[in-house]
Amino acid sequence: MQPDRQQQQQGIDVAVLVSIGRHPTTGRPRRAEQDARGLELALAMEAELPGTRISMLHAGPQDDDSEAALRGYLGMSTGAGMGLESMTLLEQPEGSDAIPALAAHLANAAPQLVITGARAERGEGSGLLPYALAERLGWPLVNGLAAVESVENGVVTLLQALPRGQRRRLQVRLPAIISVDEAAPAARQSAFGPARRATFAITPTTPKADSELAQWQLAPARKRPKRLKIVKSASARDRFKAAAAKSEGKGGQVLTDVTAEQGAEAIYKLVKEEDVLR
Repeated sequence: MQPDRQQQQQGIDVAVLVSIGRHPTTGRPRRAEQDARGLELALAMEAELPGTRISMLHAGPQDDDSEAALRGYLGMSTGAGMGLESMTLLEQPEGSDAIPALAAHLANAAPQLVITGARAERGEGSGLLPYALAERLGWPLVNGLAAVESVENGVVTLLQALPRGQRRRLQVRLPAIISVDEAAPAARQSAFGPARRATFAITPTTPKADSELAQWQLAPARKRPKRLKIVKSASARDRFKAAAAKSEGKGGQVLTDVTAEQGAEAIYKLVKEEDVLR
């Protein structure tokens, strides 16, 4: 008799990397949207895979603003899990490079799966942190995760989000790093009580200055041109329609055997109509 599939699945140690976000309107510190989605993904694993243990990790300074934002993650407790009762804070001054501290801690703690947001909302926001950590640790990296389906015999089955609402199933041997974006499940609200009762485990580090960020010149952002309309898929039905849809011409024209000036004029007229240029 074949053993039950649920009994074959194994609980694992999951480390969730979180950062300080920035509210898009007020600019105030908050939990980062993508990192919160990564924690939501870990909480779903904890509920479906008995024995899964969640730990949260943040590298940065310890002050009132950062503490208030980080407690937004701690308030996502389900009430039954132990992983959200505390957070490890790798203390280092503002402007330090977080990658060496995170890599050293992860190499020592040796979690089987690391979940992080695809891009930070503050600082450089380059989206390179998951790739840099994977290179330092020598672990595989999968980006754009939509769901973690199962963990069996040291192999995790993942559902990766692709353009136009498509999905791809992957199997990756642990340990591994995965990054999430808006394709992952939306994060739940943060509860005030669990957030205030949670504690921080402060871990001193040897800070290393971020030489790349030190060379930057920061200035207020300018208003960017309007982008062409991008269809976003919110449900399985919408994803199927977006993946199967064919481009339909509405009011357009096909230009053949025209001069460069005529082609440029047609393109200019189109971007004006789409309100890309003003």
